[in-house]
Amino acid sequence: MTTLPFIGSILAPQRTAARAQKILLYSSALLLCIGVAIWLVTAFIKNPTLFLTSTVVGLQNGALYALVALGYTLVYGIIELINFAHGDLFMLGTLFAAFITTSVFGVLSNGASVAGWFIFAVSLVACVAFCGSINVAIEFVAYRRLRRAPKLAPLITAVGMSFILLFIGLTWNGSQPLANWKSVLPQGAMFLGGVRIEYKAFFVIGITGPLLLLMTWIVTKTRTGKAMRAVAQDQDAARLMGVNVNRIISFTFALGGGLAGAAGLLYEQVIGTTVYNLGFQLGLIAFTAAVLGGIGSLTGAVLGGVLIGLIKALNEGVGLGQNWGETVVFTILILVMVFRPTGLLGSSLGEKV
Repeated sequence: MTTLPFIGSILAPQRTAARAQKILLYSSALLLCIGVAIWLVTAFIKNPTLFLTSTVVGLQNGALYALVALGYTLVYGIIELINFAHGDLFMLGTLFAAFITTSVFGVLSNGASVAGWFIFAVSLVACVAFCGSINVAIEFVAYRRLRRAPKLAPLITAVGMSFILLFIGLTWNGSQPLANWKSVLPQGAMFLGGVRIEYKAFFVIGITGPLLLLMTWIVTKTRTGKAMRAVAQDQDAARLMGVNVNRIISFTFALGGGLAGAAGLLYEQVIGTTVYNLGFQLGLIAFTAAVLGGIGSLTGAVLGGVLIGLIKALNEGVGLGQNWGETVVFTILILVMVFRPTGLLGSSLGEKV
């Protein structure tokens, strides 16, 4: 009993130091939020038109990031694998979109029409099927045998698949960017109080929103979605309950790949450029969005994608400029990870054993 006061005297300074560190951490976070708020308000007052225009662009880009980010978070949520090949799958989706709209349907001029709407609908289904099939094939060939292997093995395999898809893109597209692909989406823009809003932005958000809602409904409301959540929680227990684990994992890869294909078509139609290393650039941003929102969380992936889109657009429009875009994004990511390692909407779960 005489040792208890001695132990208390040792632990008390440690508790005090931990409490002081926590106070310092949250105070720094509060000061950072106040600084960002002041910057946003100042930028809006200085040039409200440019601020709102950049916000619209950020929402449009954020919707595309969210589609790609969901592919990362779906795969990680069910087998805890960071599928680094997903960004390059999106890149192949842009190339296939350019091929099917130009070479198959012969779209040679910009502008919306009844035929153009039909071409877009067929191309959307084709791109979803194309990327979904490739993703399922990658899971079957490269990842399935490594599910119980040490986590480093599938991670390295994912990097290897990324290089394979990158080489396919290089062979297909060439080393130089190909621009001026024709679009069947509405051209031009409207102005609200001087704020420029391209018609394409409405279309991107109008297509992305229902796709995200449909995917969320599948995961949360359907029988297959329940099986997906069961497999994500415990594969062995799900198998004992009669769930076909291989089929569910393949279906998850198909969903993620399909979303990447839809994002590829939208990107090709809106931006009008294809490049073989696009998967590394935009895929890294989408992965950052998934981590920022909380990887494994569907809502978090959408939130992260929109936030990254807004951050990049506002920085390029009223901030430090385009050259500092990635620096600002990853600085914010690091700060969020310091204060909330699981991401904005992520939850801390125990290690599966």
